[in-house]
Amino acid sequence: MQKKKIYLILTDTGTVFTRLIKAYTKKPFNHASICLDENLSNVYSFGRKMPNNPFIGGFVKEDFQATIFLHARCAVYSCEVSTEQFQKAKTFINQIEEQQHLYHYNLIGLFGVMFNKSIKRKRAFFCSQFVSSVLEEGKIISFTKPTSLITPYDLQKTSEFQLEYQGNLADFERIAINHNNQISVC
Repeated sequence: MQKKKIYLILTDTGTVFTRLIKAYTKKPFNHASICLDENLSNVYSFGRKMPNNPFIGGFVKEDFQATIFLHARCAVYSCEVSTEQFQKAKTFINQIEEQQHLYHYNLIGLFGVMFNKSIKRKRAFFCSQFVSSVLEEGKIISFTKPTSLITPYDLQKTSEFQLEYQGNLADFERIAINHNNQISVC
């Protein structure tokens, strides 16, 4: 059976909003994204739509060249999956991308995480809720708690993913380019 890899990218951009989240969680990374290609060119998440406003958000295709990621720290993890799992995850992402105008950022859900109270909203996700939903829809991971309570740290702790790189996002991109898009462990 042919295996494929999917990638989990955890970041800390250092913005005011993410510093508030980090002050509460006490964890190094506060944003989660998922990628299905090895050169990390198509990275998906739920987050801010406007760089200067964390309250206007929804489905996003991450642009790691954007100013917000200029000084971001990251951790990149990989997981081998079957072709069937990969296709299920990809289909789920594609369906949301095609109807992204119907989806919103689940800001209220973040308060649910604070109080360990699952708050699910129709067509709304926060970043780690989206990533964990992709993983569940792809039958890659079955979480023991609702996806609406999954944090970036929960994703980081999953045994299915192996750390590939941790450090500055800009440095990772240079390493990836210098190694013909092959991820190298530092």
